[in-house]
Amino acid sequence: MQSVNSLQLTFENRVAVITGAAHGIGRAICKEFAVRGARVVAVDILKEALEETRSEVEQAIKDSGSAGEIALYTCDITDSEAVKDLGEQVIRNSGKIDILVNVTGGVAGQVHQVIENISDDDWKNVIDINLTTTFYMIRTFAPHMKKAAYGRIVNISSGAGRSSSLTGIQAYTSAKAGQIGLTRQMARELGSFGITVNNVAPGFVLSNPSTERQWEAMSKEQQNQLIDSISVKRLGTPEDIAYPVLFFASDFARYVSGQIISADGGLQLF
Repeated sequence: MQSVNSLQLTFENRVAVITGAAHGIGRAICKEFAVRGARVVAVDILKEALEETRSEVEQAIKDSGSAGEIALYTCDITDSEAVKDLGEQVIRNSGKIDILVNVTGGVAGQVHQVIENISDDDWKNVIDINLTTTFYMIRTFAPHMKKAAYGRIVNISSGAGRSSSLTGIQAYTSAKAGQIGLTRQMARELGSFGITVNNVAPGFVLSNPSTERQWEAMSKEQQNQLIDSISVKRLGTPEDIAYPVLFFASDFARYVSGQIISADGGLQLF
């Protein structure tokens, strides 16, 4: 076992696969891993935005002088066959996977409607984006982690999954709660193989066009009320979510599994 004195927050020689990498939280996570030496595998369906992630990460690598790298994979991870192909490509090109961060999620452009007006497709689309993608990714990459007897899986849920959603979207709250349950179950199942599975539950973060629209749709009074309800009295940034991900993926968290960190500035106090 590695001695406590030798532990460092570095990811040199680690391969980190990160979904939802095209903007916001996913992009920030890619950058924070890369400047600490990781080979980042950035995955998203949005090709142009993914190229912007590459540019920002490469600049951060250059500025930091790290040995990090980034590779892009455009993939619709709601498609199970596409995820299988992705897994084969990543292992063929990178040789292994050490870290998996499941960021992909969102509300699929939906707004609150009363339950009787929710269509089957409305429900399924949000469940697929937030929960099914996490299942597909873990199912694909866990066998490679098992063979290596090492792995770190970090899922990005939401405060909605621990309580309720500010947007009132039933499927989103349900999917994020389901992802937290999947995190705990996978921690039980994979722990004996040297794999930890944890979860970060962000609060309200201006991280993508959807959250920016939600913020702008609020009145000034509603915005002030939201900020006042947060203990640290400010909205979160994508980096505020990336930092606890780094902890869970590091050797500092080697004895931590099946846990949820609410990165919400003290909005929800459990």
